[in-house]
Amino acid sequence: MNAPPSRPAASPRARIAALEREDKWFLGGLDGVVWAPPFPQWLHRPGFWDPVHLLQQEVGPGFSVALVGGDGAEFPLRGGTGGPDGREPTPRRWRPGRLVATWSDERGLTFEERRQVLPGGILESSWHVPAGLEGYVVGFTAQPADAADGVEPTTDGVGWTRTVSDRRGQELVLRMELAGSVSPVWRRIVPSEGRAAPEWRHSPFTEGGGAPGNAAAPSAGPAPGPNSDPGEHRYGWIWIAVALRLGGIDDGGPPTFRLTLRLRGAEARGAAPTSGTAPTDNPSAVSDRKPPTASAWESFFGGFPHFESGDPYLDRYFDYRIYGLGLNRIEGRWGPVRHPAIAEGPEYFHVPIAYSAQCHMMEMRWRKGGREAWGSLLNFVDNRKPDGSFHGRLYPERLEGTDFYHANWGDALLAVDDMHPDAAALARCYEGLSLYARWLTAERDPEASGMFTVTNHFETGQEYMSRYMAVDGEADVAGWSPRLRLKGIDVTVYAHQLFRALGSVARRLQRPGDEAEWRGLADRCWKAIDERMWSTTAGLFTDVDGRTGERTGVKAAVGFYPLLTGRMDGVRLAALLDHLEDPRTFGTRFPLPSSSVDDPRFSAEGIWRGKRRNCPWNGRVWPMTTSHVIEGLLRCWRGGSARAGALAADMLNRFARMMFTDGDPSRPNCFEHYNPHTGRACHFRGIDDYQHSWILDLLARGFAGLHVDASGIEVRPLPGGPERVSLGPVVARGRELHVDVEPEGVSVTVDGERFDGPRGEALRVPWAP
Repeated sequence: MNAPPSRPAASPRARIAALEREDKWFLGGLDGVVWAPPFPQWLHRPGFWDPVHLLQQEVGPGFSVALVGGDGAEFPLRGGTGGPDGREPTPRRWRPGRLVATWSDERGLTFEERRQVLPGGILESSWHVPAGLEGYVVGFTAQPADAADGVEPTTDGVGWTRTVSDRRGQELVLRMELAGSVSPVWRRIVPSEGRAAPEWRHSPFTEGGGAPGNAAAPSAGPAPGPNSDPGEHRYGWIWIAVALRLGGIDDGGPPTFRLTLRLRGAEARGAAPTSGTAPTDNPSAVSDRKPPTASAWESFFGGFPHFESGDPYLDRYFDYRIYGLGLNRIEGRWGPVRHPAIAEGPEYFHVPIAYSAQCHMMEMRWRKGGREAWGSLLNFVDNRKPDGSFHGRLYPERLEGTDFYHANWGDALLAVDDMHPDAAALARCYEGLSLYARWLTAERDPEASGMFTVTNHFETGQEYMSRYMAVDGEADVAGWSPRLRLKGIDVTVYAHQLFRALGSVARRLQRPGDEAEWRGLADRCWKAIDERMWSTTAGLFTDVDGRTGERTGVKAAVGFYPLLTGRMDGVRLAALLDHLEDPRTFGTRFPLPSSSVDDPRFSAEGIWRGKRRNCPWNGRVWPMTTSHVIEGLLRCWRGGSARAGALAADMLNRFARMMFTDGDPSRPNCFEHYNPHTGRACHFRGIDDYQHSWILDLLARGFAGLHVDASGIEVRPLPGGPERVSLGPVVARGRELHVDVEPEGVSVTVDGERFDGPRGEALRVPWAP
């Protein structure tokens, strides 16, 4: 039967507009440059004075904007209706890709400022100004004198070279430019001691009236000595101003002026040059002098399907997740980061990180083409260490001090290949992961036990837990030192899934010897999980002490990870499901605590040794582990467990609702961790939009019920999900799909051909020959 989808998908522009709110400010250019200050100090001032991040490197100050009269006096701007210093709340409207602020001055005139971070490392402040005004719109900044070189006028403004350094001391050299959308009428460059703040009245330009005139670069000389005030930069500042004349544009509407700060990678010391450019799927979206002709954000959203269920939490969160992935998108042109990928989060998390790459692969496979899904693995494969292991993080400057994280690479590889097969990428990933698997076997299981060793509490991505203290009373104070001998249930499951995936790919590549090797390792791994890591007393899988061979018996959320293997049934599966429903262990209001409620070190608030930790795993809900467990339940349900399916739907519903501030459906969030009883996020960290889970993928496969692989399509929504769900268009394996779930039936449209079936049964559609 041929028929169009019953509910056409909303346009990308409409989906972006529906996310609009007044309490957010994060902006990104979809390429590795992001302006997302966790606790901004200067949001009440125009422009971007709070720091921007180019990957993990913090660059600040940015720049501010002032409206200045012909005599150099500022027209003070107010964000609201009172307060001469402008510190009252500024009316703001945010949506993915832009932040609009409304300002007024003492004359009662209203000005609209639109802030955007555009592809190519461009921070733009665009102003709609009432016609007929005289004076200047001025962009100004202050750069640390000891880090800025080569300050000189350019055609459109002023440029300079800036050296920045991250938390580990890795340096990056940038070329920066403050410029206007029209030729500046004057520029000023003034070295100065004292404080630097985005307040024109306190800038050095107000002395002498800030009169027009093009100043030369500052003369060379000794740096000023240190100042006693800790708020002042030790070596002073170089102040820069670029002025555009008001009233010089007449196109029939309010004049528009744009001031931009552009960051370009110059040369990383000790590494290959880096660069920041527009995403390759929309290369025309950047211009030095004009705004994008097409929205890069609309292009990004347009690559994902539209999810609609009538549930405001689920519907809004699906699109909010797309925004989060876009905010943290990195274009593949940053030194060793040669493939487009997704960063783990803002600030120093804004680089590819191994532990979260598996999540990005699961979610980015829902975008047309799957480039970022493949890229999230290929970056690590291409930069593997000589011994075959992977870096924990990938930096644009040089790959030093990158640490190491375990990850579920096998499942993620097969998931991406199911939807976007790429023979060349698959072969490259197979070779890289084969070397990684052999390193893992040699270094982390030299005794061939089938269980794999965790050497410190950071490399699992899950620090501060009783599971480590069970084998080393100082595990939480030893940092990254390799002192533990803990056979981890999580990393052992990851190894099992990797061996099984490699075996599957080896068969396709016609490598029977390899296939037998990987199958043998997977079987040995499962035998160890089954026979040595199940604790009858705990009713859960637990770690094993590598020194004694004894189970620790510590109940942690990773004890559910064997659900991912598809080998769980009977009494053990029932025991795991009992725990997920029992409020005395893991059945909390919001799923699921990282450590059992009855753990002696459990803390819903994240208190460890009397201190609230940034990243505690002794009871907080981490979306990463919740995703793992719901994924495992989804697999068990597809394997025949109705109870697992009902619990997966219930947990997924509660999971989604947790990720809204104060339960407000207009305020979705994505923090690192949450309180399992109240659902309150770790707002004190300020790290929102942290991509450490795969809820978008779970919504698509769980509530829309769509599963795609090499054999065809299966539509089977979870029991207890929304009555009606629409998902589409999904572009997978070169076909366009659309799913509709109704109370009594389901349908899937494949390239215009529609197939129907009853809701309670799996609708299977093989690929047409």
